[in-house]
Amino acid sequence: MRAAPTSIFAQVPLLRAEIGRRTVRERISDKLASLIASGILQVGEELPSERELAALLSVSRETVRGAIQTLSAIGVVAVSHGSRTRVVSRNIGTLKIGVASPSAINAYELDSVHKSRLLIERAVAAEAAVHIDDTTLARLEQSLMIQKQTMRDPVHFLICDREFHLTIYHSCGNPLLADFVTDLYTFMLDHRRTAVSQAGAIEKSYLDHVAIFNALSAHDPQATTDAIGRHIDRIYATTVEILAGEPRPKKTA
Repeated sequence: MRAAPTSIFAQVPLLRAEIGRRTVRERISDKLASLIASGILQVGEELPSERELAALLSVSRETVRGAIQTLSAIGVVAVSHGSRTRVVSRNIGTLKIGVASPSAINAYELDSVHKSRLLIERAVAAEAAVHIDDTTLARLEQSLMIQKQTMRDPVHFLICDREFHLTIYHSCGNPLLADFVTDLYTFMLDHRRTAVSQAGAIEKSYLDHVAIFNALSAHDPQATTDAIGRHIDRIYATTVEILAGEPRPKKTA
C-alpha cells in the first residue's frame, strides 16, 4: 500500500523554521555589512572570531558563519583556513543601514547631525523607556557585561555599542523613527573609532550606558532622556576635538 503524500500544510512548520533561520542569517549578514560600510570594520582588518561575533551580536556561531559566507560570496570579506576572515571591500551595493546610506548621512555637517540626534534620539529613548520589556532589558544587561570586557578593544566595543543603541531604538515602538535615529548614529563612525581609542574613552561610554540602562530599567522617560542627552553631548564634544586636530602647543614668552 502506497503511503499518502505529505500534505503541504504539514510541512508549514518546517518551512517556517527554515525561513526563520535564513532570515536571521541574512539579518546578521546585513549587520556585518553595516559595520564595514560605516567604518567600524575597515578594509584590510580582520573580523573578530566567530565566537566573539556570536557573543557581540547575541546569536549562534552557526548563524555568524552563514552570514560571513554570504559576505564572502559577494566579495566583501575573504575567508581563509587557518586565519581570521578579513575585510577586502566596502562595496556593499545598495544596502541601507537605516533609511539612507552611510555616505548620504556623512554628507551633512556635524552640528546639524548633532542637533538632529539630540532631538530625535531623546524622544525615541523616552518612548523606549515606556515600551521596553524584560527580555530586551536582559539583552542590554548582557551587552553591558560584554562591554565591560572590551575596555582595551575599541573595535569590539563599537560593535557592542552599536547593538546597544540599536536595541534601544527598536524598543520605541516606531520602526520608522528607529531607522531614522539609526542613520544619525552611523554619522562619522570612523571618527568614533579614533575617539574610543583615547585613554579612558571606552570607560566613559560604558558608564554612560550604565546610566541609560538604569533609567530604562526604571521605565523613567525623563531620566532616560537626560542620560541619552549627556551621552550624545559627550560624543559630540570628542568628535569636535578630533576634527580640530591635536591642540597646538602654547607659545612661551
